[in-house]
Amino acid sequence: MKSQSITTKQVYAQDSSSNLVGFLQSLFQYNTSTKNTRNTLVLASTFLLMIAGAIAFFTFYTDFEQFNLQRMDSTLGYAFFAVCTGLFMFHCGFFIYKLYLFFKYKPIASVNDEALPSCTVIVPAYNEGKLVFDTLMSLADSEYPEEKLQLLAIDDGSKDDTWYWMQEAKNILGDRVAIFQQPKNKGKRHALYRGFHLGTGDVFVTVDSDSIVDKDTLRNLVSPFITNPDCGAVAGNIKVLNNKKAILPKMLDVSFVMSFEFARSAESSLNSVLCTPGALAAYRKSAVFACLEEWINQTFMGQPSDIGEDRAMTNMILKQGKHVLFQKNANAYTKVPETYKGLYKMFIRWGRSNVRENIAMAKYVFNDFRQENKAGTRLLFLNQSFKIAMSYPLIIFMLYFICTHPLLFVSSSLFSILIISSFSAFFYSKRYNASESLWAYTYSILYTFGLFWITPYAIATAGKRGWLTRELPAK
Repeated sequence: MKSQSITTKQVYAQDSSSNLVGFLQSLFQYNTSTKNTRNTLVLASTFLLMIAGAIAFFTFYTDFEQFNLQRMDSTLGYAFFAVCTGLFMFHCGFFIYKLYLFFKYKPIASVNDEALPSCTVIVPAYNEGKLVFDTLMSLADSEYPEEKLQLLAIDDGSKDDTWYWMQEAKNILGDRVAIFQQPKNKGKRHALYRGFHLGTGDVFVTVDSDSIVDKDTLRNLVSPFITNPDCGAVAGNIKVLNNKKAILPKMLDVSFVMSFEFARSAESSLNSVLCTPGALAAYRKSAVFACLEEWINQTFMGQPSDIGEDRAMTNMILKQGKHVLFQKNANAYTKVPETYKGLYKMFIRWGRSNVRENIAMAKYVFNDFRQENKAGTRLLFLNQSFKIAMSYPLIIFMLYFICTHPLLFVSSSLFSILIISSFSAFFYSKRYNASESLWAYTYSILYTFGLFWITPYAIATAGKRGWLTRELPAK
């Protein structure tokens, strides 16, 4: 039976949070009647700030040079300058290298129906409400042979009406979907673990319960397993579903395009995508079961790991010497936070996962974990490790800079954003909408002045547990 058609441009409503989190949340959460005015105001303010910053930078350029000379006079200042210069040169060279890898990348076209593998799609859900229904319907509407597709949905002890909407999907789809309910909330990792054991397909696909897929997404996603016998995992191309509803999703839409269509394309050229996203990923069954018990029993600082299950699985599959690829033609549209509070909680969770998994990756990446060349994988690891390791020195320097030369700090930061974010804006505009690409600048300002603390905080609290973004709002 064919399911109801779901379009990927569908927009979902989200209840407003009852508590405002300072100025940032009140700025970026708004209603429909004021959105066009607010968009124009925010973008205009962004460019006025950057233009003012550029003017101030050149006005105070002599003072900026003097500040650098003063730093060079001390041994500590000279050492810091040398380290920063070295890291800057490394990142510039690495960016050029990634640019080369990006142009080298080509997605793999879908194989024919006969060649497609049997596939188990697992949808874990916790407090997702109607979104899980829409997710299941879009998956069932995929252009994938029904006899090769097993669809599993697992309610992880939700406190809302998620189970009701799973039952509604079951009523429509019948035997095409199997639904299960955990006796209590045990976490996404345990829901997936149950799905892996229930799955009968040669390939497992994991899809977040707030994500919608294109009709050809599944077949494009799993085709690399047929064309590349060394492929152990594939990352999907994640885009923002609710980018018409609020300002933050508009910014994240540009950021996601850079993170996936640029960064993961480059990583895929090295067969070493570092993270297959929870919103859409595929794994070879044999690769999953080769590390499944280690994955479900993973701990950090003596505590069970209940976050970063996607990065952990990717890490363990890379450790097996398998290839991890990216499919730009396998799209999923996922809901992202619309408030500052939701955004920083999501970033904290990602930051903690990066810290944990970089430590885990350090234990094997310089060993002979793969037969072919491993230099590219090691460069990816070093690039991410340097960003983590330098977060504390840079934030200390930033605070010192703010206290001693606040105007120089603000003007140089805004001028740098104008220069650096232009690549993101240009990259997005060449593929999508030129006017929407301008949100790259606003996002950079928000991150520089409003989210700079995420990585240092994530390092300091790397051992803390908790998903942070799936609880129901307090009544």
